Amino acid sequence: MTKQEKVSIIGVPMDLGQLRRGVDMGPSAIRYAGISDRLEALQYEVEDCGDIEISRRHSVHSENTNLKNLKAVAEASYKLAEKVDKVIQSGSFPLVLGGDHSIAIGTLAGVTKHYKNLGVIWYDAHGDLNTAETSPTGNIHGMPLAVSIGLGHEELTGIYGDSPKVKPENIVIIGARDLDEGEKALIKEKGIKVYTMHEIDRLGMTKVIEETMEYLKEKTDGVHLSLDLDGLDPRDAPGVGTPVIGGISYRESHLAMEMLAESGMITSAEFVEVNPILDEKNKTASAAVALMASLFGSKLL
Repeated sequence: MTKQEKVSIIGVPMDLGQLRRGVDMGPSAIRYAGISDRLEALQYEVEDCGDIEISRRHSVHSENTNLKNLKAVAEASYKLAEKVDKVIQSGSFPLVLGGDHSIAIGTLAGVTKHYKNLGVIWYDAHGDLNTAETSPTGNIHGMPLAVSIGLGHEELTGIYGDSPKVKPENIVIIGARDLDEGEKALIKEKGIKVYTMHEIDRLGMTKVIEETMEYLKEKTDGVHLSLDLDGLDPRDAPGVGTPVIGGISYRESHLAMEMLAESGMITSAEFVEVNPILDEKNKTASAAVALMASLFGSKLL
């Protein structure tokens, strides 16, 4: 893991980036599953910053756009960016708990204040590269990566500083298996590196992470991990809003986190889309906590 001894936990109880209720309880479920205790056992100083306040005043259909809850998502993203920025300024590692994946807009906006060439590992079944034009739903949780490379509504791309926040060539998507047509076209157009489940099956997770680290090592000055629990197979993480069968296994995900921990490359992280209402006995939140522990250096022996 990175050299920081201090980890700051930021909860984002956001469910406005999509329409399935319950994902706003994700941060509580992850805390309940014992994230602070796990990190303290690994000798980190843990500060729980509580939750970003999510306003529901604007949680209505926005005028002149098909984007759902645009103003509320933009407002929450700005608050989150500000908090993440302050945490990094204080010398602490920001660990953000979601909430739906729209929160990555705010996380990345805050993180990129501190890096000229931030790398992003997007561990997800989806590309989250839709725009208002390509989105089948208008749900902003399918757009954060597009927003971060400067594509999308200006109320989102312009949050907390200039756009784009991230260069397409500094992104690696791992675990993709459900991409919309517009996303496929954008991936080809921008040359974004993607390891679909096909590549993971053919190469194995070890090779995928080795190649990812090699790809990002020379050209980035920090790497953000954005892990959507639906990147895992629904058998291992059933409590997600958009499950896609045939995903990455629990063990493969641990291996990935362990390798990233050994590399010392990861400088910020978020774990998103834990929905306790759809879960089985907090299984998904528990999986998230176990993966976070591996990312922060927990070993089997």
